[in-house]
Amino acid sequence: MDTQSSSPVRARAREVFVAGARGLLVGVVGPVGSVVLFVLAVVSIVLVPVGVGIVTTPWVLSGVRAFANWRRVVAAQWCGVRIPAMYRPVPEGANPWERCFRMLRDPATWRDLAWLPVDMTAGSVTALLPAVLLLYPLEGFALALGLWRVLTDGTGIGWWYGFVPVSGQGTALLAGALGVALLGASYYLTPPLLRVHFLLTRAVLSPGEGQLAERVRVLTETRRDAVDTSAAELRRIERDLHDGAQARLVAMGMDLGTIETLVEKDPAKAKELLAQARRSSADALTELRDLVRGIHPPVLAERGLGDAVRALALRLPLASEVEVDLDGRPGAPVESAAYFAVSEVLTNAVKHSGAERLWVDVHHADGMLRITVTDNGTGGARLDAGSGLTGIDRRLGTFDGVLAVSSPAGGPTMVTMEIPCELS
Repeated sequence: MDTQSSSPVRARAREVFVAGARGLLVGVVGPVGSVVLFVLAVVSIVLVPVGVGIVTTPWVLSGVRAFANWRRVVAAQWCGVRIPAMYRPVPEGANPWERCFRMLRDPATWRDLAWLPVDMTAGSVTALLPAVLLLYPLEGFALALGLWRVLTDGTGIGWWYGFVPVSGQGTALLAGALGVALLGASYYLTPPLLRVHFLLTRAVLSPGEGQLAERVRVLTETRRDAVDTSAAELRRIERDLHDGAQARLVAMGMDLGTIETLVEKDPAKAKELLAQARRSSADALTELRDLVRGIHPPVLAERGLGDAVRALALRLPLASEVEVDLDGRPGAPVESAAYFAVSEVLTNAVKHSGAERLWVDVHHADGMLRITVTDNGTGGARLDAGSGLTGIDRRLGTFDGVLAVSSPAGGPTMVTMEIPCELS
C-alpha cells in the first residue's frame, strides 16, 4: 500500500524536475536565439533597399520561422499548448526578389519578429521561473547549514534570502524554512509556470483580429491543394496502369494469339510462349497489387494506422522503434493522409538524413492525432518551398493539420504532425 501511494508522488516529483529542466533549457537557449535572430532580421531588412537584403532576408526569416516552429513543437509536446503556424506558401522556384517580398508581406512574419523581443524579455523570465522555484531553495538550505558565515561578517545584515535578512544562525534557519516552503510550492507550481511561458508564446504568435480572414485564406488554399493533389494522383494511376499492367496484358494477349497459331505447328515454341505469358501475368498482378497498395494499403484498411506504420518501419533499411498509443481508429480519410505523410517522412529520412536510427511515436490526445518522427541524422531539414516536406504540409493542411520541423545542423531531426480528429 505504501509503495502504491508513493508512486504518484514519485511521478509528480519527476514531472516537477523535468519541467524545471525544460524551463532552464528554454530560458537559456531562447533569449540567445531570439537576440541573434532579431539582430540579423533587422539588419537584413534594413539592407533590402540596397539589394543585399533581398538575398539574405529569406534565409534569415526562414531561420526565424524554424526557431518559432521549434517552440511550437516543444509547446505541444511538453505542455499540450497548440500554437498554429499560418505561413503563406512561397512558390517553388521563386526568385530571391519574389521570395523576399512574399515573406515580408506575410503577417505571420511580423508576428514572429514581434515575438522575438518578447521572448528575450518576458519570455525568458517566465521560462526560468520553474527552474528558479526549484533551485532557489538550495540557497536557503546552504545558508541554514552555515553558508551565512561566509556571506556576512556577523556585525549586521549582510545577505538577503528572499524577504529574510540573514545576519546570524537564527535568521539563517528562517532562510532554510523559507527554502522548504518554496520547495513545497514548486511541487505544485513548477509545471503550471512552464505552461504560462508557452501560453505567452501562443498569445504573441497566434493570429489576432485577422484570424477569420486568414482562416478563410488557408481553407481556400488547402481546398485548391486537395483538388490539385487528387488530379495528380489520378494522372499517376492512369500513367502507371498504361505503362505497367496494361502494357503487360496487351503483350500477353499478343502472345496468346501467337500460341493459338503455333500450338499445332510448333508445340515447343508454343510452350515457351505460354511460360512467357505466365510470367507476364504474374508481373502484371504484382504491379496491380503495388498500385492498389499505393492507393490504399491493405494493411491500413485491415489493421489500422498503428500496424500500418509498423509495417512501414519494418521495410526500412534503418533500425527503428515505433510506439503507438491509440484507443481506436481515426476516420478513413485522416488515417490515409496520416499514413502517407509518415511514409513520405520516413522516405525522406532514409534518403537525405544520413541517420542510423529513427523513432516513430503515434498517439492521440486532446482531440489531436500526433505523430512524431525523430532520426539521429545530420539535420538541416527545412520546411519551405522546394523541400519534400512542403507536400506533406499541404496534405495535412487539407485536414486542418499542421507540420512542425526541428532540425538543427548536426541533428537530430524531429518532424511532428498533428491532425484534429476523433477516434472511433
